[in-house]
Amino acid sequence: MLKACIQAHKALASLRQATGHLPNPAVLINTIPLLEAQASSEIENIVTTADELFRFADHEAAANPATREALRYRSALQEGYQSLRDRPLSTATAEVVCSRIKNAQMQVRRVPGTALANQQTGQVIYTPPVGEALLREKLTNWERFIHEERDIDPLIRMAVAHYQFEAIHPFTDGNGRTGRVLNLLMLVEQDLLDRPVLYLSRYIIERKAEYYRLLQGVTVDGAWADWIAYMLNAVADTAEWTGAKIDAIRGLHEQACEWIRAQRPKTYSRELVDVLFSQPYSRIQNVVDAGIAKRETAARYLRDLVEIGVLEEQRMGKEKLFLHPAYLKLLSDDSHATQRYVLPPSR
Repeated sequence: MLKACIQAHKALASLRQATGHLPNPAVLINTIPLLEAQASSEIENIVTTADELFRFADHEAAANPATREALRYRSALQEGYQSLRDRPLSTATAEVVCSRIKNAQMQVRRVPGTALANQQTGQVIYTPPVGEALLREKLTNWERFIHEERDIDPLIRMAVAHYQFEAIHPFTDGNGRTGRVLNLLMLVEQDLLDRPVLYLSRYIIERKAEYYRLLQGVTVDGAWADWIAYMLNAVADTAEWTGAKIDAIRGLHEQACEWIRAQRPKTYSRELVDVLFSQPYSRIQNVVDAGIAKRETAARYLRDLVEIGVLEEQRMGKEKLFLHPAYLKLLSDDSHATQRYVLPPSR
């Protein structure tokens, strides 16, 4: 367990260092949390694609229901992160996060009837505590464990607290996703990350059956060691993966700078490239809002980038979108390979 803790802390420290080297912090806020939102939602069988998430990131109302729900997970993560400035991680934080995810006012359960069942057989495998007073008492214990058990390594506290929150199951729905948001917020609160950009749900979605089996193992057999080892490995694996993805984004950013500077020196600016890496889909207004150019010139800049193979022009209703295919592919693929920019065949 000690070795696993050391490895996870080392991986988180490397990730924290990698995030500090990015030229544009918006890359982290607009991309990694969306990937986390996609995977965490998929764990609950809410399935969408990275392309759909990025396409509708700024137009949630136009998206399909699954994409809207995943986008709300991203919003919940950001709102929870902002709330840490005003108050420590608490039951109130969980209520804010769950309310955002479910797009409804979610409070600690006041009515009985909540039970967890096997999706294939319908057999009830766990019945959580019942009664608002009892639930709040257990949540108070959960809060105290997070903040007062300082002699326990924070990563082990995170693993134990995650099980505890899921076992309490304080809401009628959205507990799994809320609990996974709280994991990331705890890493920030414990000063292990500056921003909640760990793609932790990637590990869980790849080992979903094991995730639920080990949670149940704690309930039935008190198998804490197996559960904690799973979570420590999840942190180490995804911190290493996320750090490698950030390094690959930096590499593609430099390639884009070199390519645009060589092909369209009058169009090139570092600020323009930063806009292209804020998210895979750019709009003319994004360039305007960045203070780079007025609308007519901004549109010309983006068309220039289409001509040299950096962007592809698309339409969404009446609006023009400019897709950055190399960037979307890098974010969507599990590997960290980058493709080189080339002139379109028509050129």
